Amino acid sequence: MSSGEAMLPPESRPAESSPAGGPAFGRLKRRAEFLAVAGRGRKQGRGALLVQVLQHGEGQVRLGFTATKKLGNAVVRNRAKRRMRAAARAEFAAKPAQGHDIVLVAREAIRQNSFVDLCEDLRAALIKLGLPR
Repeated sequence: MSSGEAMLPPESRPAESSPAGGPAFGRLKRRAEFLAVAGRGRKQGRGALLVQVLQHGEGQVRLGFTATKKLGNAVVRNRAKRRMRAAARAEFAAKPAQGHDIVLVAREAIRQNSFVDLCEDLRAALIKLGLPR
């Protein structure tokens, strides 16, 4: 990263590739961003997760992941978020939903569902929400 890029806010920095070699996605990190998607976006629950989507115009897809304390302790919540990140990477690797903010919220079923079921839940929710595929 050049010194000029280091001064830019994170959302205006160029995307870097992920360590796994797949495409990099923007991340939702601030509470206000999550609340905007939850308040103004569309929602679809499917099995192990709830998907919230808000179209923000042109640009890269920005993803956010969350798991509430009702799900379990920090180990359980972090495992759920890692699994959701992997499912999102697999789903959006070929064709990301440009111009959308997407929040994935873990549900109780994520603890016992297989990874294949998690990916199917994500895919079904995105289709139901009408995201470009």
